[in-house]
Amino acid sequence: MSLLAVLGVISSAIYSGTSLLYTTLGEVIDERAGIVNLGLEGVLLVSASLGFAVTKTTGSPYLGILAAVLAGGLMNMVFGYLVITRQANQLASGLAVMFFGYGLSALIGKSFVGAKINPLPRYVLPGLSRLPLVFSSLFKFDFLIFLVVPMAVLIWWLLYRTRWGLGLRAVGENADTAFASGRNPKRIRYQALLVGGLLAGLGAAHLTIAYTMAWSEYMTAGRGFIAVALVIFSNWDPLRAIAGALIFSAAVAFQLLLQSSGAQVSPFLLNTIPYLLTILVLIVWGGNRKQSAPASLGRIYLGSE
Repeated sequence: MSLLAVLGVISSAIYSGTSLLYTTLGEVIDERAGIVNLGLEGVLLVSASLGFAVTKTTGSPYLGILAAVLAGGLMNMVFGYLVITRQANQLASGLAVMFFGYGLSALIGKSFVGAKINPLPRYVLPGLSRLPLVFSSLFKFDFLIFLVVPMAVLIWWLLYRTRWGLGLRAVGENADTAFASGRNPKRIRYQALLVGGLLAGLGAAHLTIAYTMAWSEYMTAGRGFIAVALVIFSNWDPLRAIAGALIFSAAVAFQLLLQSSGAQVSPFLLNTIPYLLTILVLIVWGGNRKQSAPASLGRIYLGSE
């Protein structure tokens, strides 16, 4: 494998992994508060379709990002109403939100399939501008890529170094005990879902406005479920989620490289490589990290306001 091919895989992994990492960070916050959001796929699709539609209509990728972020937050609030206020089952509610997202995103994006947009501007990494264009062009990134690792650090700091993060983790471990200590579990869970939805919307915006620069139905291809798996892989830690997102995205980039190089392997089999890797990681790591899951994960809180 040539140096150019290796650098291409790294560049593609960074681009592909950015949207996945934003989504995973949002799900880390949700699950730290005790909520499993299986509706992430629907949240991503609605955010992606609306962000792309606004970008195409207004000509501004920044307005598209704003629309996608707000859509992600709103979709999570709908999910929150079901599981927090109405005390519905989290898994069933998540699936309902997912299928709702499938239909709504198809409706929003119907007239934008195949459309072209003005993407986010890209900037060469400092110090690489003097390299030959064939190399430097691989490392021209948009501001959302430059922002994603600092965002992971910020989320880690919020969770482990602030009173809000302490309260959120307390609710995820035992909501009744958190309530007895003077915290409002329902309010904290709503806050967690709002932040998680905003981050998922940001990831969806990067996927359509900065990475693919196109919209098609079901284009997220299971990224919402992969994000849930990566939360387990990362041990519910925002910093470890960086490695998980890069590993999965590198697998995606590698299988695309194999297909483009004419490897005598079925493309359908190659397409399964990233998901087989995810399953393998969960088999190897899942049991060892079981005890690290928030104790109240998936449980409905029936206490007082």
